[in-house]
Order: sequence, then structure tokens, then C-alpha cells
Amino acid sequence: MKYTAKQIEHKGEKRIAVYFANDAALIARFKKLEGARWSASLKCWHVGDTEENREKFKLADVLISQLADEKDNNRTIEQLNNRTIEPIDQSANQLISTSSNCNVTITIKGKQIFIKMPKKAVDTQFMTSFRYVRWDKKRLEWVIPNYKNNLDMLNSYFDKRINELIIEETKQFDNLTIREFENDNERTKTLILSEAGKEKIEKYMHWLRSKRYSESTIKTYKEALQLFLKYFNDKVLSDITNEDVILFNNNYILKNKLSASYQNQVVNAIKLFFSKIENKSIDPELIHRPKRPKLLPNVLSKEEVKLVLNAHSNVKHKTMLCLLYSCGLRCGELIRLKPEHIDSKRNILIIKQSKGRKDRIAPLSNKIVEMLREYYKLYKPTLYLFEGQTKGEAYDERSLQLVLKQALEKTGIKKPVSLHWLRHSYATHLLEAGTDLRYIQEILGHSSSKTTEVYTHVSTKSIQNVKSPFDDL
Repeated sequence: MKYTAKQIEHKGEKRIAVYFANDAALIARFKKLEGARWSASLKCWHVGDTEENREKFKLADVLISQLADEKDNNRTIEQLNNRTIEPIDQSANQLISTSSNCNVTITIKGKQIFIKMPKKAVDTQFMTSFRYVRWDKKRLEWVIPNYKNNLDMLNSYFDKRINELIIEETKQFDNLTIREFENDNERTKTLILSEAGKEKIEKYMHWLRSKRYSESTIKTYKEALQLFLKYFNDKVLSDITNEDVILFNNNYILKNKLSASYQNQVVNAIKLFFSKIENKSIDPELIHRPKRPKLLPNVLSKEEVKLVLNAHSNVKHKTMLCLLYSCGLRCGELIRLKPEHIDSKRNILIIKQSKGRKDRIAPLSNKIVEMLREYYKLYKPTLYLFEGQTKGEAYDERSLQLVLKQALEKTGIKKPVSLHWLRHSYATHLLEAGTDLRYIQEILGHSSSKTTEVYTHVSTKSIQNVKSPFDDL
């Protein structure tokens, strides 16, 4: 096992930090050691500084290095510059051959720290643990932001291997923003939310619940706001401005090619948070929304729908897909249905508390009523109309998606059909059959008629009657 071991002080406790390649087998071996823990801040595994562990990792029984022992965590760069760099002392801290005792040069220039050193696997792993790190191919050196914590970590890790500490500018940039050093947007996923940010998000969630927002909306807004605050976790909340929202949209949303609808969700979460919770330096009214693309709904022909609905011989699977299409239901609405929501005498289906916390009704065909009766006799559901393997628990949404996928495989339809396509197809087929747009709006549960009007663009009934002038040539 190739590694570098070093005595450190972590959270007031003497520990031994061990740096090694990110390998599952090595991690599994290290976890077996008593008291082994991972430090997210130091980006290393560590164990207790005991005589047994010092012997195991070939460390002499000496005090922790002067830099790690210093209690004043607010040292300035001038103080570090005046610190005497001692020569390498093998007896004090033995470094394994994979991390040779060659000299390291650290240059601090303005907003950046440049680290020049022999390229070794263990050192490379340590350097890549920094946020916003990049490798300068021309100068053959690592570049990281000039944060005080970054400098402390460098000194603690390299310690007596530092040959030269060059300071060309003494100004610190503790609040350097992410946009100046973000080279890998994937790193945003691993950023840690500050304690202040966590408290604000908890307060935000309490406010949303008090306003009776749905749990799905609360979850969406929470995740969106967490991402935004993590992105600017080096900034005080009161310092975040509209300019930061624009930078976030450009440097994260657009660079990662995320959808306009996702961007809109983030904008909604940010606007609501800063207008109701923070209400400081950001003007929610000036946050612009993305221009959403005008996409046509995906629709299957009646022939294709018939093939999909008849693909399954399993009564439950077939009934679920048929009911989904015959009433234009959303997936979530179907799996939340209960037997009492079916009014077979009036041939209507009652959909309770659907999107927007609205109740509505949809007409039931005689054919689907007969299918539901047959299904009920066979499965005898207790709480939900469609239950999973456990009685009283609603059918899983992912399982329903798999049911559709299996139907598509049986029919040979190659289109990327989703469950929502059946709802779109239902609305389009109603329109083509001459149903008034207002009734379709009510059946689907749309708040605005503009939402329903999109189906006029995919209905082929009128378009097919248009004669092309090409036929007269």
C-alpha cells in the first residue's frame, strides 16, 4: 500500500493523517483500523495518534509539527513569510517513497497560489482535493485560490518540504467568489453548505410549509436553493446580488446544459427566498426568467395507443395503462386513486387534490368501468385502487414506468414514449373528435386555457383538410 502519513492536530485532537490513492480496496482496508475516519475539510483519512499507529505508519514518536501545533488559526501571510523553513528532518517525519522529499516552491501572487513540485501520485491526489484547483500545463504547476485555509493546508501537508515561500502581493482574498476559479462544474455537487445557509434553508422550509406548499414543491425549492447557496458558499448571504444570479445561470446552468424549466425552478426558489426570508441586497423583481422553448406535446396515434394498451395480458398492468389514457391522468394522480373515487353509477372518476391542490372529475367510459370491476374482483385492493406488493401501499411510480416500457418492447414502438404521452394523446384525440376546448381544459385540470390550446397545434384534423398548392402544379 503506497501512502503518505503525517501527524496532525484535527479538531483539538492529535491524529495521524494518511494520504493514499482513491482506491476502493485501500479504503476498505483502512476502514478496518480502529478509530479510522474521513475528514472532508482535510480531504484525507485519519486515525488516532497512538504509539501503535505511529509504528504501523512508520512515524517517529515526536511532537506534531510546529505549524500544525500553532493555536492561532488567524496567522497572516506576513507571519508565515517570517517563519523559518527548516531543512528536511527524516527522523521527525518519514515520508514514504511515493511522496519523495524533494523541495516544493509556493508562490503567492494576488488572488492565486502557485505550487511547483515533483509530480507524484500521492501529492497529485492531495492537490486535486482543493476546490477550484487547476493544472497549468505551460508553467507545469498547480494553481489554487489565495484563501487562508488553502495556504494553511499547503503548509500543514508539505511542512519541511517547502523550499521557498514567495509572496509577491500580501493581500488576502478570503471571500473570493467561485466564478474566478471554477473550472469543473461537477465540483459544485460536492460543495459543503455553510451552517448559516443550513439555518436559512430550514427557516425557508418552515415558511413554505406554513403556506401549505406541497411536499414535492418544498423538496424542489430546497434542492434548488441549496445548489445556489453552495455555489456561493464563500459569500455572506447579505452580499449576494442580482449579478450573482446572472453569473450562476451562465457559469453553472448554461455550462452544464441544464434545461430552461430547471433554471426556472431555481429562479422561483431564489425569488421566493430573498423576498420572504432574506429580503436584503437582492431585488427579486429584477431576476430575469429564461425564455422557455415552445415545444409541442408528444402524441401517439390511436393505432399506436391501442397497441400499447393491449400489449399486457396482466389485468392490473393493462387496467392501469387503460385508465391513465381513458381519463387523461397524470402518473401521480393514478397511483393516488382510491376505490371510493370511482362513481360507476354516474360514470365519473373523482381526482382528489391533484396538481395545484385542486379536485376535478373526468368521464369514465363503460369499457373502463367493466375493466375496473374485473380488476377489483381479482386483486381486492384495501386502501389504494392500485397497490404494490404490500397491501395498503400505493403502486410505485417507477414500477408503472417499467410496465409501459415492457409494453413498448412488446409492440416494437421505438419512440421514447413516457406515461405523460398518454395524457397528451388523450387530449389530442378528444380535440380531433370535436370536443370543445373548454371541456378538455376542465377534464385535464388546466388552470389556464392557454395550456390546453397547445393541443390545437398537434391536432391533425384541420391541417389534413388543407390542400397544398403543390398539388395544383
